[in-house]
Amino acid sequence: MDSDRKQKRYDRLIGQLGELLTATHDPVCRMATVSSLLYHKMGHFFWVGFYRLIDGELLVGPYQGSIACQKLQTDTGVCWACVNENKSIIVADVEKFPGHIACDARSKSEIVIPVRDPDGTIAGVLDGDSDKLNSYDEVDEANLQIVADMIYS
Repeated sequence: MDSDRKQKRYDRLIGQLGELLTATHDPVCRMATVSSLLYHKMGHFFWVGFYRLIDGELLVGPYQGSIACQKLQTDTGVCWACVNENKSIIVADVEKFPGHIACDARSKSEIVIPVRDPDGTIAGVLDGDSDKLNSYDEVDEANLQIVADMIYS
């Protein structure tokens, strides 16, 4: 999908989320809604969801797609890199990412966005996987950060 088309789709999706997320401020409910909408509206996600940082562990939260790893090995993989580096990470080819955790062997590319609580502390990550190489770019990163920021807003 070209960048302009992708941006327009994100614009619509973010508008929908703005309306849908007014029902509750509960972050888990919001994560469930975000996961569902991204999975069903953005064709380049074959898996999308959240890992929540609880007592020093990244535990799976609401998601859409195939079965996920319930707990990610500490300081390993893309999600932990996002937490430890305190920044979004785009991986064009997961086979080239040291320590990549393959919860599903079909994963070829990945994007992970930090989710921060109202104090600015990382509370988890928004994780997206594609079954195609190089599926994510700066358009995804910028828009998914807006989406991630909606979880605790």
